[in-house]
Amino acid sequence: MTRQQAREGAGSALPSYLRRHFPEYDFGELFWERDRALIVGRVLREGGWLAVGWLRSRMSDEEIAAWIENHAGRGISPERLRFWEAILPLPRGKVDRWIAASRAESWGRRLAR
Repeated sequence: MTRQQAREGAGSALPSYLRRHFPEYDFGELFWERDRALIVGRVLREGGWLAVGWLRSRMSDEEIAAWIENHAGRGISPERLRFWEAILPLPRGKVDRWIAASRAESWGRRLAR
């Protein structure tokens, strides 16, 4: 992360490189303090190295892990959950259950059609 990029993320406005993760929002109106849950979720689900680095500069690994646990991994792909499990203090058993639940839910949606 460059110094300019770090400076952009230092205030309450989001750094411009996160814009692509929020196409349906007026990006200039998103603020960390107010929209934290939305921002964290998007970065966890979609963010690349730069976005993940920014998030980890704003939150500790324990805070990110707690966010994922509080949301039971919902909305995060199994591949991403395994990634986060590898770098955060997330219990493997919980991650296994979240992945199983997401797969069962996906299968249930297919059968309901």
